[in-house]
Amino acid sequence: MNRWEKKVAVVTGASSGIGAQIVKDLIKCKITVVGLARRLHKLEELKGAVPNELQNNFHPIKCDVTKENEVNSAFEWINKTLGGTDILINNAGIIRYGRLSVMNTQDVRDVIDTNIMGIVYCTRNAVESMEKRGVDGHIIMINSIAGHFVPRAMDLTDIPSINIYPPSKFALRIMAEMYKQDFRSMGRKIKVTNLSPGLVKTEIIPESIMTLELPILEVEDVSNSILYVLSTPAHVQISELTIQPVGEKF
Repeated sequence: MNRWEKKVAVVTGASSGIGAQIVKDLIKCKITVVGLARRLHKLEELKGAVPNELQNNFHPIKCDVTKENEVNSAFEWINKTLGGTDILINNAGIIRYGRLSVMNTQDVRDVIDTNIMGIVYCTRNAVESMEKRGVDGHIIMINSIAGHFVPRAMDLTDIPSINIYPPSKFALRIMAEMYKQDFRSMGRKIKVTNLSPGLVKTEIIPESIMTLELPILEVEDVSNSILYVLSTPAHVQISELTIQPVGEKF
């Protein structure tokens, strides 16, 4: 991780769950971290939980990744104030539960705009920053096992439908490959990692699932995987990494 000391990492969806844990762990590695999220008060609470001597290394910015103008403004501030982006962790993602055949159109759009378009906006800005400075950075997609197959409830009849969520996560795998092809054609050695956790204990998991006491990952498990990916030598790229709790039933 020494190569990333004093570099700049941008974490989307940083206000809670996996994103908040990533922020804490990156700061401990002496990395300057910018947290993007819609809930600024949660980002401020997160900053208050960081050790006093490290708080100056965390910069919270209110940003809805579905809004291109807000993303552009956030990265413009990063470029002017911190010099640019070296690591981008595309963590922001949402689920709207319900049957796809009858669900509200806006719910479908919200998932697609967050899980796909938010990554398009953020990655474009991060890559522009890397390219201008000649930096071979690292882009990490926080995907899901649902991006590899459609989870089936099997004997767990209480699990609600996740409808458009798997298609949105399937898209990330192809996007990661397209980005890698782009970077090869640009002559850049920017790494791209598609990281797919199984069920993780976060606030987006409904109580109906939590009460089933299924095997589940902690946010620290995912964050530790990210630290591993970032710690690889410059010539090593972890393209795909899937982590699941032992005994997961999906």
